[in-house]
Amino acid sequence: MVTTTPLEEQLLELAGSVPDPELPVLTLRELGVVRAVRAHGTDSVEVDLTPTYTGCPAVEVMSLDIERVLREHGVREVTVRTVLAPAWSTDDITDEGRRKLREFGIAPPRTGAVPGPVRVELGPTRTRDSGTAGGPEPVRCPHCDSPETELLSRFSSTACKALRRCLSCREPFDHFKEL
Repeated sequence: MVTTTPLEEQLLELAGSVPDPELPVLTLRELGVVRAVRAHGTDSVEVDLTPTYTGCPAVEVMSLDIERVLREHGVREVTVRTVLAPAWSTDDITDEGRRKLREFGIAPPRTGAVPGPVRVELGPTRTRDSGTAGGPEPVRCPHCDSPETELLSRFSSTACKALRRCLSCREPFDHFKEL
């Protein structure tokens, strides 16, 4: 068991307060990518950062923003380490982060993924009939909450999101894909 000091908890809060560069409506804490902070004295700290996926281009910006925030609060030496294990999962997004995504017009990822290998399957792009016994929950429209949506593109403005459209209100929206 790892014990954190009050200073480390304070620094973790500061590092986690940095906005995500691709989804600035979320902080890195709400996204679940800042994993740990280890203080070495009062002016040297290491931060563990787990990207949403291995090739995420935002990691460098996240690291620089964390360094800037911690230095602005008196930490002289900041080291941000990219940690790939355990892998980040969309289940790491906090409830507050999911609420903010929905308010921002992005359907949050569905919860409850089974740990282990990710099953990849081809299937229908419409979710009208999903949500039945044993199937995944439908992707709900963040505008009208309808479960009747369709996939327009597996990729949207970032690789983490898909582009969908609501079949009820007809509004397009991003869906933060589950990992």
